Amino acid sequence: MTSPVGLHRVVQPAGVLPQAAWRLDASAAIGPNEVRIRVQRLNLDAASFRQLSEKHGGDGDAVRAEVLEIIATRGKMQNPVTGSGGMLIGTVEEAGRRSPLGLKAGERVATLVSLTLTPLVITDGLARWDGRSEQVPCDGWAILFARSIAAVLPDDEDPQLSLAVLDVCGAPALTARVVSRYVEERRRSGDPTPVRVAVIGGAGKSGSLSLAAARRAGAARTVGVVPVAAERDALTAAGLASVVALADARDPVGLSTAVTTALGVPADVTVVCVDVPGCEHGAVLATADGGTVIFFSMATSFSAAALGAEGLAADVTMLVGNGYVPGHAELALGLLRAEPGVRQLFAARIAAD
Repeated sequence: MTSPVGLHRVVQPAGVLPQAAWRLDASAAIGPNEVRIRVQRLNLDAASFRQLSEKHGGDGDAVRAEVLEIIATRGKMQNPVTGSGGMLIGTVEEAGRRSPLGLKAGERVATLVSLTLTPLVITDGLARWDGRSEQVPCDGWAILFARSIAAVLPDDEDPQLSLAVLDVCGAPALTARVVSRYVEERRRSGDPTPVRVAVIGGAGKSGSLSLAAARRAGAARTVGVVPVAAERDALTAAGLASVVALADARDPVGLSTAVTTALGVPADVTVVCVDVPGCEHGAVLATADGGTVIFFSMATSFSAAALGAEGLAADVTMLVGNGYVPGHAELALGLLRAEPGVRQLFAARIAAD
């Protein structure tokens, strides 16, 4: 019997969901409610790729070898240090007759669920990947469950660009939802105070989309925080933030000062989109009492965030972006099409990779 959440694919330990499993059964034969995808490209999540690259000192061959080992050992791509994976694009090979996903053989799709729960086999040894970028050209197959999510790739966009956008599409969707609620609450109460938003890591994939989403949702003033001058210049040229600030997100006081100086007051909503650990306290400190911090980084420590807020006596709501909000793929692709600055930053990132 094929479980809609993939329990039948769990090899060890028994009884856990696929994401929590150490090893999955990635065999190619599908059940009646499963879909098999011919994989063409993986997109490793930023925190995972950074950890692997730093571990191996930028040695692409070593990074490639470890990714292959992880997938072969675990039947999925789940970095054992960060616990994160990424997502993929490919072509539907076969859809079970009872699959509720509505996918058809031959459709090019992007999976909108993590590689950490997706049964995966690589058959080409990642021979076309140099181990130096998040996007991984490859050949192999992956299995989607009945409770998985996938989006058919648009014909009018470069698949690499679509993959990069869809990899982080949960971030702008949740940002838009939270900012919209602040704007609506103040409108209803007659409070004229503008909503202010800070995005930490504003020049990155999720960061740039979140800045665009916050502005569209009604944020009156936004600040994009970046660590280096090159990212400051790129984000300024993209025009997605009211102001761009330089700060190391791991420096709590420095980050808080940069945000407060840029906005005039602490942020109502702070969105954390960086891929390094140690940014929790600064994000909390940069957020106004009664505000909200949204953590989208896989490098986030829940204990550091919770205990840090307690230690600072900070009255903030902390949300963990789970990567899924209804309509998130459409919203992110819409921002790509409508916001030249978003496309500019994504294109530059892909070219650099």
